[in-house]
Amino acid sequence: METTKTFKDLIVWQKARDLTVLVYKITDVFPKSELYGLTNQMRRAAISISSNIAESYHRFHAKEKNQFLAIAFGSGSELESQFEIAKILFPSFDYSQGELLLSEVMKLLNTFLSEKL
Repeated sequence: METTKTFKDLIVWQKARDLTVLVYKITDVFPKSELYGLTNQMRRAAISISSNIAESYHRFHAKEKNQFLAIAFGSGSELESQFEIAKILFPSFDYSQGELLLSEVMKLLNTFLSEKL
């Protein structure tokens, strides 16, 4: 079995990173009036997912690891809600790739959390 040397080896972190980049691209075409609103919130939620996965990797105690993974999962739920709002406010944009990637990340995080408990 191959071991991970860094959080960057984790598939869940890689997908979360890709999700963040995609969220930046999606929100880049939102109206400038949303820069400090939905754009900022979606970007912060997406960044929080990958950041908390990374932080969990460097925690020594299971309780701490689970706490950061749970925060990442919560940020994913935030982003899911924000996608729903964005679809209503800006229906002409395509969110499908972002929603699919978010779903993958959430499933992986859920599995990770289930295994760690």
